[in-house]
This record gives sequence, structure tokens and C-alpha cells, in this order.
Amino acid sequence: MLSAILGIVPSIIDKIIPDPQAAMEAKLKLVELTQAGELKSLEGQIAIITAEASSQHWLTANWRPITMLVFVVIIANNYIIYPYLSLFWPEAPTLEIPPDMWGLLKIGLGGYVVGRSAEKAVTAWKAPKG
Repeated sequence: MLSAILGIVPSIIDKIIPDPQAAMEAKLKLVELTQAGELKSLEGQIAIITAEASSQHWLTANWRPITMLVFVVIIANNYIIYPYLSLFWPEAPTLEIPPDMWGLLKIGLGGYVVGRSAEKAVTAWKAPKG
């Protein structure tokens, strides 16, 4: 919804600010504010993922990797194991992949990669030098 609103705002700015230079400055400020909000959101997500990954509780630290492994098993079954099994076993089981799973997989992998990278960077930064 925010992206839809942000798509309309530049045309509104053009209509209410007749000076092209002032309109361009207003649009630039809008882009800066949007990027700052996205950066804050990303920083918050990194902080959450880093806290989870560095948790002392086993399940808290590993739930994302476990979830990703479940997705890997489903994908491996459907695209690697099932094609071979179906040659010999016509009723070989296939696992349904809900459409939302792909989106969750993208988010999970992105969050996992960013979180692990941030965790390693913080660990390296806090490590004693010398």
C-alpha cells in the first residue's frame, strides 16, 4: 500500500508545486525519507535475526535453519527424488508446495543470509585485536 501511495505522490507534488526546481527538491526529500524508513526497517530486522542467531537457547538460534532445511527437503523430494522414484513407482509421493511457501522461502533465505552475515561481522568487530 505504501508503494502505491508513493507512486502517486510525485504527480501530486507536480500539481501543487508549480516551480519545477522546488518540485524536484520535494520529490528528492520524499525519496530520502522513504529510504531512511526502509533502512530503519532493515536495521530492525538485522537486529532481530542477529539476536536470534546468537541466542544461547538451541531452538531460538536454529529455528530459521531448520525451517530452511524443511523447505530444501520438500524441493529435493519434488525435483530430484520424485522424478527418479516415479520411473519405478507410479504412486511415488510428491509434496505439494503452497504458493506462499516460495515467498516465505525467499524471505527466510534473505533473512538468514543477512542475519548470519551480520552476526559474523559483529563477532569479528568485537573480537580482541592484536
